[in-house]
Amino acid sequence: MRIAVSDAWGDLRPPAPDWLRSPSGTAFVDEFGFWSDFHETVTPWCRRRGLSAASAMIAFVDRYSADQIQVITFEERVRTHPAMYFRVARESPELPTEILQQVVWDALHHRDGTHGQISVEIESDLVFTVEDDQRRTCDERDGPIPGFFGSLLDKERWAPAAAAVLSVRTVVEVRLDGRGLRQELVGAVPSGDWEEFATSKPSGTRTTFQLDPSYCGPDEAIAWALRPEELHGRGCDASPSPVTFSIHDLRAEAENSAGE
Repeated sequence: MRIAVSDAWGDLRPPAPDWLRSPSGTAFVDEFGFWSDFHETVTPWCRRRGLSAASAMIAFVDRYSADQIQVITFEERVRTHPAMYFRVARESPELPTEILQQVVWDALHHRDGTHGQISVEIESDLVFTVEDDQRRTCDERDGPIPGFFGSLLDKERWAPAAAAVLSVRTVVEVRLDGRGLRQELVGAVPSGDWEEFATSKPSGTRTTFQLDPSYCGPDEAIAWALRPEELHGRGCDASPSPVTFSIHDLRAEAENSAGE
C-alpha cells in the first residue's frame, strides 16, 4: 500500500507515536499528511532510528494497514484534540489563554531563531489580536502565497491556523512592502477573497481571533493580568535577541473607566 501525502507542510512526518493513536490503535492522519506537530517528538524519533523523513514515511506505511489509518480534516483534528496544539483539553478553563500563548510564541519567534517585534491586544474575554513583523513568503509576482485553505493564513505557521479553527471569526492583515491585504475567515475558511488596503508598515501580519464561545465555554476567558514573560515560553532566554513586548488589555481599561 502507498499513501499519497500532501506536502503542504514542506516535509513528511514520522509514524504516529503511541500517545497520538486512538485507543483502538488507529493512527490519525489529517488532510495535510502529518501526525505530530511537535518537533521535540518528531526529531528524536528519526534520529534514534537514523531515518530521513522519506524513510520514516515508508516505515509508517509498513507499520499500519489501510484499515488502521483514518484520514481526518485539519479542523476536525484541532477540535477533537486541542491539547495536541494548545497543551490543554477542551474542558480546561486555561484553553483561551493557552491559545493566545501559542499564537504569541509563533509571532515572536522568527525562523532563524531570533525574536521579532510583536504587540498583543486583548479586546474581550475571548477576543485578542497579535501583530508581528515577520515577512511573508511571496510568489514571483511579490504576492502572498496562498496558505491554509487558500487563505492569508501562512502554511508555515500552524498556531494561527489552529487558533482560527477554534474561532467564529478571524481577520488576517498581511503587509508586504507597504501593500496591505486583508481577509476575513469563518473558522479557518475564507468568507471571501482578500482585499487591499493602504498601510505604511513594510511587513508583518496582524490577526484578530474571536474564539468560539460554544467551544471554549461561555464563562471561559483569557487570563487577566498577564505578563509578557508568561507568554514567552520555554527556551526564550537562549535566543540571540530576547525582547520584551506590551500586552494591551482593553478589559482592564474598561473596568477602570466604569469604576471612575
